[in-house]
This record gives sequence, structure tokens and C-alpha cells, in this order.
Amino acid sequence: MEREIFEELVKWKNYESHKPLLLRGARQVGKTWIVRQLGKSFSNYVEVNFELEPEVKTFFYGSLTPENICLKLTGYFNKPITDGKTLLFFDEIQACPEAIQSLRFFYEKRPNLHVIAAGSLLEFAFGELTSFGVGRIRSMFMYPLSFNEFLKAANLDNLVKIKKEASPIRPLDPVFHKMLKEWFIKFLVIGGMPEAVDKFFKTGDLIRTQRVLDDIILSFEDDFVKYKKRANTSRLKDVYLSILHQTGNKFNVTTSSPSGNFAQKKETLEMLVMAGLCYKVFHSSANGIPLAAEINESKFKVIFFDTGLLQRALQFKTADFMIAEDLKMINKGNIVEQYAGLEFIKTCHTFTKPELFYWHREKKGSNAEVDYIVEKNNNIIPIEVKSGLQGKMQSLFMFLELKKQQEGIRVSLENFNKFDNIKTYPIYAIDNLFSELAE
Repeated sequence: MEREIFEELVKWKNYESHKPLLLRGARQVGKTWIVRQLGKSFSNYVEVNFELEPEVKTFFYGSLTPENICLKLTGYFNKPITDGKTLLFFDEIQACPEAIQSLRFFYEKRPNLHVIAAGSLLEFAFGELTSFGVGRIRSMFMYPLSFNEFLKAANLDNLVKIKKEASPIRPLDPVFHKMLKEWFIKFLVIGGMPEAVDKFFKTGDLIRTQRVLDDIILSFEDDFVKYKKRANTSRLKDVYLSILHQTGNKFNVTTSSPSGNFAQKKETLEMLVMAGLCYKVFHSSANGIPLAAEINESKFKVIFFDTGLLQRALQFKTADFMIAEDLKMINKGNIVEQYAGLEFIKTCHTFTKPELFYWHREKKGSNAEVDYIVEKNNNIIPIEVKSGLQGKMQSLFMFLELKKQQEGIRVSLENFNKFDNIKTYPIYAIDNLFSELAE
């Protein structure tokens, strides 16, 4: 399964100066698999899993010098750890905070040794550390598969290329537009979790694929016991379910759980964001750049991190997706708007933690909302996501008029198009838009 992040890992490997790499992301997005793939390009590969081999933790008690640690690891695994020839991988590193602290010393004392660490709930471990080695460790963020990666897993590389070359002034041939819409709907149902994608393309069996999604959902819920030092388990489940049901809407913290006060519910939500299970989309007044300077921290949406898991958790009827000509029929949970936000996150550079913004005007008799707003060359570009083939754009035009901006974007099931100052992108090609905005 081809992952775009692999190219960045290869670049990191070939840098003359490479900091230890911390691979961050939710559980089961493929972090361990991708590192093992990279390990095949080294003479030696040493994988340390702190959950499977807890006894190894003792190697990090006391002295944290790389020489001392590598000597013990060499003896334990009976593999050489050589600068420039070995990839040393610390997996589930959150289970050993001392190992996280040791990463800074690998950069200082053995800068030519390739070291990668990965784990889930890493942010929780960071909160328990007295120091983390800022500037000596580089983070890389990993997510479920994007739509392009999903198409490549289906051996449709040429279709990806055709899609990437299209634009509002070069629409797609109707044949390819129809094909991409059909694959897009499949992607909404299956999502980007590697195990589910792999199961679907190996078996072609959607029922078995959904069972994989069910298992993943249960594994996330089982993980809640690992949060118990920080939050009430029952409240965690309540807020988690509230995220599923409120996804894509302005999030109401107060109603997210019957237990706990506002501060406790807010902290619980932050924990789930830290775990990578959801992302915040902040309201910005959008009066200027940067957009982050204009946010209202108490006003935000929350989107779940995978559409396949969302539709399974909410028990959407898969048949409705498969026969839909207009996604308005099935846009429960604002799944189309959520997809757009997730693709934006996946399009951002893997070394940066992306930020999402939207705009909402609450005024009597003039309520308006733009799904996403982004920056481009000191301008603010509004993006309105439509789940159907048609739809009015009053909010988009209102934003352009109020904020004195020249260009707006409409995202829908339509083919590429352009009329006046509005560009239209198909929902399945929203990555084209984000790639252009990043240039």
C-alpha cells in the first residue's frame, strides 16, 4: 500500500543532519508498518516495542547516554546498531517516558544514527515529562489514507494523475468524472484506516470490511481505560459519542456529558483531540491574516478523524450511500463537510500540525456560514462545501462582500468549473484545491 508520507521518510533518511523523528498520529493509522517499510532500506533494523517487551524499559533507567542504551539493546536483540547503517525504532514509546527523554541525547551524542519513535497517546506522555528536548527532535504527523492513496491502493494511479491535472479551466472528461464520483462514495463508506482498506481490496467484501471497522471502533473505546488517570472513563465515552453526533456542527461542550462540570468536559474533549481522534475547526472573524489571530476559542466545530469509522459508529445504512446520486440524501453527520476538512489536514505538510477555520455570522434575519476559510497570498479564500449537485451560495457571496475578498470556492459533486469570481471543484478533487492554495 503506497503512502505519500514514505517519500518524506526517505528524504529524512538521506539528510546529512537528521534529528530523531517522532511519528505521531492516532492508533492504527499505519505508523509501525511504514517504519518497517523504511527499515528494509537499511543494513540493520532494530525494533523496540515497549508494550511487547516491557523489560527493555530498564535500559532507560539511570544513564540516558546513547552508547549505554545501544550497548544494552545490541546485547538484547543480538543486532548491531551502527551509525548510518541501522534504523533504530522505538515503538509504543509512550509506555516508557524515559525513552522519550533519551531522544534528545541521540541528537546530541549520536547524530548520525537514524532513530524513529512512534506511539499513540504521546501527548499524554509529554505532559508527564519535565523536559522534552525541543529543537532536538522532529515530529512528523501521520493520518489515515487520503482519497488519492485509496485510489492508488485500487491500482488507479492513472486516474489520480488525470484528476491532479484537471482544474476549473480544464474540467474532467465526463467519463472520468463519473468514475471518480463512484470511487469517492466508496471511500466515504470504507474510510482511510489501512486495515479496512486492505481488507476491502483483498476480498472485495464490504461486510467483512465493516467488521474490521467495528473492531477498530471497539479498540478505541477499550483504550479509554488508559486515560483514567486524567478523566472519568464514563465521561470519556459520553464526550466521544457526542463528538460522533455533533461532528461538523458547532460543538456544545455543556451537553457533551451528563457528568462533570464545564471545565472537566472541556478537558475530556481536549484529551480526545490530543489522541488524534478528532480535530477542532475554529471560528475566525476573518478580518485579517493570520486567521488564527481572529479566532474565538469558545466557538468551534469538531470533526471525527475518519469517515469510514464515523458512518459505522453512527450505523448509517451503507446501501443509501451506494445508490445515492445526490449526497444530500446521505449527508448525515455532515459527512461531506467532514471529508473536506480531513483532506485538507492530509494535504498539509507532514511536519506541521494543521489548523482549520470556518466563518459564521449570527445576526437576526441574516444568519450565514462558510464551511472553511484559508489563507492565500495575503488574501482570505472562503470555501463552501455542498453535498449535492445544486445549492445556493448566499453565505459565500456575503462573505466576499463583507470581507472585501475577490475569489470564492464552491466544492460539490459537480465537475470542475468557473463562473465570475467563483471556482468550482469536485468534492473528490478538493486536494487539488488545497495543493494550489499551498503553492
